[in-house]
Amino acid sequence: MSKETYELKAEARERVGKGSSRELRRNGLIPAVIYGDKQAPISIAISTNEITKRIHGGGFMTTIATIDVDGKKYKVLPKDYQLDPVRDFTMHVDFLRVSANSNVTVEIPVHFINEDKSEIKTGGVLNIVRHTIEANVPANQIPDAITVDLEGLKIGDSVHISQIKLPKAVTPTITDRDFTVATIVPPVVDVVEDDAVAAEADAADVAEDEDKSE
Repeated sequence: MSKETYELKAEARERVGKGSSRELRRNGLIPAVIYGDKQAPISIAISTNEITKRIHGGGFMTTIATIDVDGKKYKVLPKDYQLDPVRDFTMHVDFLRVSANSNVTVEIPVHFINEDKSEIKTGGVLNIVRHTIEANVPANQIPDAITVDLEGLKIGDSVHISQIKLPKAVTPTITDRDFTVATIVPPVVDVVEDDAVAAEADAADVAEDEDKSE
């Protein structure tokens, strides 16, 4: 199941816009919004350090949180965040309100096990087609990951979604095809090395031709 829930402190913000957002960031805060559940959105400011720590801690997008906004608490699920393209710090976060009956759409990470019990051990290469799987799931049952067992797979085999034992209540959003999650492919040939060998052979041929012409 998803990581243990956590609580964040926030304050409501009246002013919005680029100027207000820049001022918040100078003061160690991030502008954010809480929306959804058929209620009006709430603009908030939240600690940059706390959000950064949660993002880098893993599971941020699949873990329910409680946000305390000036004493009023909201159950939320992070739905999106924006990073500065140059300095790579968090610029903004969107939170979706959730309740015990909420169903949400999330990107669940895919984890692979038993690589050493497949032909990967003897030279095959795991080609991951999907690092995450988008799925519908009850908000209180979001798993940390979807596990794919590679035991017994050979070079040339593919893993389709129908072959994976999904966690309880997880339903992929793609339903019109049995999509591929990963394949095991032959080892990649070292093209650079082959080119070097070919170049040496060509040079030797040229030298031999020159010797014959003398």
